[in-house]
Amino acid sequence: MEDTNLQLASQSTESPSPEASPLAEALGRVGDRWSFLVVEALLEGPRRFNDLQEAVPGIATNVLSQRVRSLEAQGVVLARPYSERPIRYSYELTAAGRELAGVLRLLARWGAEHTGRGPHQTLQLAEHAACGSPLEARWYCPTCDRAVHDDEAQSLVFL
Repeated sequence: MEDTNLQLASQSTESPSPEASPLAEALGRVGDRWSFLVVEALLEGPRRFNDLQEAVPGIATNVLSQRVRSLEAQGVVLARPYSERPIRYSYELTAAGRELAGVLRLLARWGAEHTGRGPHQTLQLAEHAACGSPLEARWYCPTCDRAVHDDEAQSLVFL
């Protein structure tokens, strides 16, 4: 199992080919289970290594260390020293890392809906402050000032 995780880690840090799709590019940067769970754990704010390990159940110390270094190299996580001797770091999301929050919420919602759990049980789900209802993501065209419906999805172009 550990060998599989290490293979995934090495795959996630490799750069996709120049003709790779935007999805392949994103997955090449942060697209493995542990990286997503580390990002999710950091959504609540900065954490020290041991706190981060507690927040991501089942992750081995060496795998966590590797994922944090990879996420830092990708510009998703920032390591700030809080102790000089020995040097120790606190980890937090960069602006790019915080942008992943929406993606993770959508993925968590999808997972909740397809595992028999309702979306209301999903952690970190965005809610409307005025009424408490879960928010839904929709494609929106600012030029046309309208939502793009599912029947138009085939014509979407990703830049």
